[in-house]
Amino acid sequence: MPIRYYSTNRYLNNVAGIVPFTASVSFKEALLMGQAPDEGLFVPDSIPHLSISDILKLRDKPYWQTAMLVAQAFLSDEFSAEILEAVVKGAYNFPVPLEAVYPRAFVMRLDQGPTASFKDFAARMMARLMSHCRAKGERLNILVATSGDTGSAVGEAFKGVAGIDVTILYPTAEVSLMQKKQLDTIGGNVQALCVEGKFDDCQNLVKVAFSDPKLAKFNLSSANSINFGRILPQIVYYVYAYAELAGAGEEVIFSVPSGNFGDALGCEYARRMGLPVAKLVMPTNENDEFPVFLATGKYNKVSPSRACISNAMNVGHPSNLARFFELYGGTVDRVGSVHRYPDIEEMRRHIYSVTVSDKQTRETIESVYNRYHVILEQHGAVGWAGLEAYFKTIPDKNLAICLETAHPAKFPEEIKQLLGITPELPQSLKDIDRRKGSAINITNDYDAFKDYLQKKLKIKE
Repeated sequence: MPIRYYSTNRYLNNVAGIVPFTASVSFKEALLMGQAPDEGLFVPDSIPHLSISDILKLRDKPYWQTAMLVAQAFLSDEFSAEILEAVVKGAYNFPVPLEAVYPRAFVMRLDQGPTASFKDFAARMMARLMSHCRAKGERLNILVATSGDTGSAVGEAFKGVAGIDVTILYPTAEVSLMQKKQLDTIGGNVQALCVEGKFDDCQNLVKVAFSDPKLAKFNLSSANSINFGRILPQIVYYVYAYAELAGAGEEVIFSVPSGNFGDALGCEYARRMGLPVAKLVMPTNENDEFPVFLATGKYNKVSPSRACISNAMNVGHPSNLARFFELYGGTVDRVGSVHRYPDIEEMRRHIYSVTVSDKQTRETIESVYNRYHVILEQHGAVGWAGLEAYFKTIPDKNLAICLETAHPAKFPEEIKQLLGITPELPQSLKDIDRRKGSAINITNDYDAFKDYLQKKLKIKE
């Protein structure tokens, strides 16, 4: 049976402002819609299984072959093998290093793509899938809220794609100078909006726009992790890391620095597909709504979100928490209201979360470099600090893999101050200074944002 996708809000009867979307849609429909009409997130009605033997056959194979295995498991009913192979081969033409820190502890460097961020993995595959789904003659308008790396990865992935325009919203004071330069200068069919506010404000503007019937004619879609098309590619690198490093059936710990929770959700789905994950470690920065929830059983979003040096994780109410709640039997909506709590004991069995302060983040960058000569930037450092915290709670250490989600050269001021060195720029960032372009400044008022969209967006090619 083909996999269908339904809304996390489908059971919310008699909730003010929500009309539950009770139908199911195909992956192609979910991809183009981005978000369900009731502001819920699309989730699959079944999760395909991968055998350990098929996973281990991928050892020493190119990354795209792992992507092909996962993509076919979800999408073979809707896309031909030829299309899927073209998609993954085109998306993944860069290395994915697994760097040993010490025996049985690795950093997976997801920073080798065109914008030196893990977001490249999802955005590039998603852009190629969307190009095969768009109705001929129709224009597709992508809205993206970003706290740092998502916007530039999505912008670069969709740049020049015929019939698709991208509008990126980012918070004025919460992106690095390098990230701002990347966002402002993509150009072409990609426009950056600098929003007077925080990431949560940007995210809220986008979510409200999707549910606004007066904007429906513009074929709006999302490339944020609210779109399941962003989650699917993020399953792949857990399977790849396991195939490269683990023995048959060996359990592995993954530590995933967590902000909007899309990356960690990829690991949760990989485990449910059969990957032997001993524990999913989800450290946050000082936006500690999730570790507090796991500790107390009560959820309260952090509002406004707290500005931390791991800026891409400055999220006070993660969008993908709705999918985590769904997987564990609960429901939480866009604004953070819990309508049904998940099985907290089951979540604790599989997930560990801890908050990491800016002070701890900086100390981790210094200690990992001084002890192991490994350079982490602040997001990867949150991941490593979370892994070390988890190790203190268990007697034996499994094979462990920590995700490094951005290149240290994207944060040269912080690295220089802490380590006294300037990280070498990857090739993808060397030409940034020569690029021209600027953002449009807007307030976080929805009516002003809507007015901008109505004036600027196109309906037809």
